Amino acid sequence: MTKKVLLAAPRGYCAGVDRAVITVEKALDLYGAPVYVRKEIVHNKHVVSTLEARGAIFVSETDEVPEGALVIFSAHGVSPAVHEAAASRNLKTIDATCPLVTKVHHEVKRFASEDYDILLIGHHGHEEVEGTAGEAPDNVHVIDTADEISNIKLREGKKLIWLSQTTLSVDETIKTVRALKEKFPEIVDPPSDDICYATQNRQTAIKEIAPNADLVLVVGSVNSSNSVRLVEVSLEYGAKAAYLIDYAAEVKDEWFEGVETIGVSSGASVPEILVKDLLKDLADRGYTDVETVTASEEHLLFAIPPELRKDLKAAGK
Repeated sequence: MTKKVLLAAPRGYCAGVDRAVITVEKALDLYGAPVYVRKEIVHNKHVVSTLEARGAIFVSETDEVPEGALVIFSAHGVSPAVHEAAASRNLKTIDATCPLVTKVHHEVKRFASEDYDILLIGHHGHEEVEGTAGEAPDNVHVIDTADEISNIKLREGKKLIWLSQTTLSVDETIKTVRALKEKFPEIVDPPSDDICYATQNRQTAIKEIAPNADLVLVVGSVNSSNSVRLVEVSLEYGAKAAYLIDYAAEVKDEWFEGVETIGVSSGASVPEILVKDLLKDLADRGYTDVETVTASEEHLLFAIPPELRKDLKAAGK
């Protein structure tokens, strides 16, 4: 039996995650511990525990942050109500929202100001969706699946547009949009694609790998929407089995029975060290032949938030 690994590229950290994690690290260096972070800075267990060990304190809401202290907003973005709550407690804020999420916030504000009804395709309860919908709660209707469309109650005679969460499955979103257009032929497309480049690129790479894989292993956390999507896309595109794992230690021996080719990828909030650990585990099992399958090259970088840049400059760092 020929044992082989097909390694997806790109995988792991996207520009928005990189920026958010660096923001917390530099804030700890500059201000010292503790630094408060509202919600998980990114949806990855390893990243969160590593930052906690350095002195980051993750809270659910701003009222858990001591009055006047520093709080960082996560990469997923927050609603205006959260900014107001932070201001009311005199908190110093650093906004690490991914610029691609911020773009969708701006779209919501713009179309709400023009009195559109906005159909936001996304997962109920996801932090990004809550933050985006919070920009115009009276105008935004969240749709998780095409099945929910029949229950939407809209204002009569209003203009309609659809927008989406940045980390969705491209194929699922297309399906939902098709259903929306059937029910609301007048609905307008967003000015540009909301699903982020990194989500699309990682899905494209796994689509190439999945038909040739007996098993796909995606490194990522269960609350990471884009990581969960990679598992779903793997199965849709022909992988015989696919699992989501946080660490190599979670791999189960029974998964490898009769498996020749393994696909490996990682979500956009996953550090590369975790993929290397998995590849080492697979090599120990005899899967030493690793072929990289490259779907695209990524070169995008985002500058750290301006409020942190200003303080670093003032400190001569």
